[in-house]
Amino acid sequence: MWTSGRMSNAKSWLGLGMSLYFWGLMDLTTTVLSGTPTPPGKLEALLSDKPQSHSRTKRSWVWNQFFVLEEYTGTDPLYVGKLHSDMDRGDGSIKYILSGEGAGVVFTIDDTTGDIHAIQRLDREERAQYTLRAQALDRRTGRPMEPESEFIIKIQDINDNEPKFLDGPYVATVPEMSPVGTSVIQVTATDADDPTYGNSARVVYSILQGQPYFSVDSKTGVIRTALMNMDREAKEYYEVIIQAKDMGGQLGGLAGTTTVNITLLDVNDNPPRFPQKHYQMSVLESAPVSATVGRVFAKDLDEGINAEMKYTIVDGDGADAFDINTDPNFQVGIITVKKPLSFESKKSYTLKVEGANPHLEMRFLNLGPFQDTTTVHISVEDVDEPPIFEPGFYFVEVPEDVAIGTTIQIISAKDPDVTNNSIRYSIDRSSDPGRFFYVDITTGALMTARPLDREEFSWHNITVLAMEMNNPSQVGSVSVTIKVLDVNDNAPEFPRFYEAFVCENAKAGQLIQTVSAVDQDDPHSGQHFYYSLAPEAANNPNFTIRDNQDNTARILTRRSGFRQQEQSVFYLPILIADSGQPVLSSTGTLTIQVCTCDDHGHVLSCSPEAYMLPVSLSRGALIAILACIFVLLVLVLLILSMRRHRKQPYIIDDEENIHENIVRYDDEGGGEEDTEAFDIAAMWNPREAQGGGAPRTRQDMLPEIESLSRYVPQTCAVNSTVHSYVLAKLYEADMDLWAPPFDSLQTYMFEGDGSVAGSLSSLQSATSDSEQSFDFLTDWGPRFRKLAELYGAAEGPAPLW
Repeated sequence: MWTSGRMSNAKSWLGLGMSLYFWGLMDLTTTVLSGTPTPPGKLEALLSDKPQSHSRTKRSWVWNQFFVLEEYTGTDPLYVGKLHSDMDRGDGSIKYILSGEGAGVVFTIDDTTGDIHAIQRLDREERAQYTLRAQALDRRTGRPMEPESEFIIKIQDINDNEPKFLDGPYVATVPEMSPVGTSVIQVTATDADDPTYGNSARVVYSILQGQPYFSVDSKTGVIRTALMNMDREAKEYYEVIIQAKDMGGQLGGLAGTTTVNITLLDVNDNPPRFPQKHYQMSVLESAPVSATVGRVFAKDLDEGINAEMKYTIVDGDGADAFDINTDPNFQVGIITVKKPLSFESKKSYTLKVEGANPHLEMRFLNLGPFQDTTTVHISVEDVDEPPIFEPGFYFVEVPEDVAIGTTIQIISAKDPDVTNNSIRYSIDRSSDPGRFFYVDITTGALMTARPLDREEFSWHNITVLAMEMNNPSQVGSVSVTIKVLDVNDNAPEFPRFYEAFVCENAKAGQLIQTVSAVDQDDPHSGQHFYYSLAPEAANNPNFTIRDNQDNTARILTRRSGFRQQEQSVFYLPILIADSGQPVLSSTGTLTIQVCTCDDHGHVLSCSPEAYMLPVSLSRGALIAILACIFVLLVLVLLILSMRRHRKQPYIIDDEENIHENIVRYDDEGGGEEDTEAFDIAAMWNPREAQGGGAPRTRQDMLPEIESLSRYVPQTCAVNSTVHSYVLAKLYEADMDLWAPPFDSLQTYMFEGDGSVAGSLSSLQSATSDSEQSFDFLTDWGPRFRKLAELYGAAEGPAPLW
């Protein structure tokens, strides 16, 4: 029979009774559990190391559970217990063998006595129990003396583990101004000790830091607010330290701590307030619409959605000139320009701006009002603005036969600034590439510079510029739309070449052709044409014309009996007149061929036999005639080519060096005494210059080009305007391809007495009889060596050439 040995401590007695496995000893177990007295002899036999005889020899195993304390720190092996078989007589003939979990490594057994020892430090949290097997063998024969059986060694817990917060540190939030007792977060500590054995794992929570703001439930670990009206704006972050202590919080228990970082969440409990009750801003009058003028800010101690602002203009004389928007990122009010400003019209504005919270909480309305107002003064600063046209758009109607230089509109602009600078006018040439118009630089008079033709351009859209005299960078512009009105300057004409035929068997009054006409003019009352035979054909005996009164006419025969042999082709001149003022007309020719027709009027042949070539005219004669025509054609081309080359100006040969040529002029200019060169009076009154008879010309030379003054319209002379004269002369020069350019007009009317530059004339230019010095020519290099020798002072003997 197997018998277990000693127990580890006093509690092992009760453990022995609760965990013994008996084979035939149930009466002892019952005695121990029931608390009744146990016979001393039987109890000693179970607990003694010495074997005792037992009447029931068939059930010789007696097993129980061994208990051993964890964390043994002694130097000797820890005695666990003793295994003993009732067959062991103490003579060493029985050999005990231990196998199973931890055998030989954690636990060892004395094979003679059966004593079990723990040779390693045990930790219940790592392993709570070990299952082992024991066997008793005959030492001599090795035969099992007892059947192999299992037993358990349990590790008994001690309070060697403090509570731990596995999820710490904690982060929690709670709205500010929350009521007392509002739950914040629950913390949980875990103790690795055996919760079923004593109080080693019984945890109690307490708060070490964070009072009086928060409290913790000692059993559940729930943290709650303990102070009312906690204000985030006063203190936002709290660090709370929670302690968990085992042994029910008794003295000697182990403790663990954790940190809980609590943040107060914002609520809308603070109304916005403007730190400035008055703002002073300024803006340039040239600021465009939507330009930023300035910013206002209402301070709100809240954050996030609770600090959102909405700014509005609630009063002031600038509500129609300015607007305000809220910047969503910085919650500031941005004041912008709503419409164009003018320093000359209004120099300052006053705004009353309100800032309010759009998101309110009903329980905090008593802390309001949640809006505030401020006053903004805005000064408009003057800038140098470009000229302004009045009106801002011009529409001009002008007849197409208007004379060159006629003023068709006065363009007016003014400087809007207080200084009111002088203005100069010009035309944007990109809007008038044909240069049909000219504007007076000082008066703004818009004039025609070229003849207008409605049939070519019926509309002109030009841009007139106005520039400040003192600041050329300030330029204003205005659009001028010019409609060219029609005048009757185009005669009606046939739209195409008309060719008709008349049959030899045609009768009098037969229709042979219907004609129509076109006119490029566009009168207001519409086109109406009148048709008649030309005066030279008024009494034509062959054909007549009938006006249809719908801008068409019919050509009828006057007689019958046409014959190809007599006349095969008739040319009928037709006079076409319009209804304009003045009446314009043109003559068109209708070609009528006489043809041979059948009885139904179908043409059979229009080639007269009389015009057939005679038989005697051979092919060779035809070739000779064509050859003569070709030779004449070549001669005409040669003559035209020679005349063209004669008109071309002299072209300098590229290989000829013009710097080495000496051109000598024997003719001396007449100077101021030469009064035959040009009549200056023509510049001021061309009509008077022409009205005195034949124009005055030079007697000593032939003019290469005719004077352009005779082309000046009489209206320009009547007005006596130099502008009209210059414009007409420029136009005539542009039209004449062989005339030199007249890009500028320079008239010197006076000698220049009193001028710093002196006289411009060569007369009286020498003030003394002394010769002018040309010594400086020697410094001009080898190209001017010859001139230096001829005119300069000789310093030595002349060189030999």
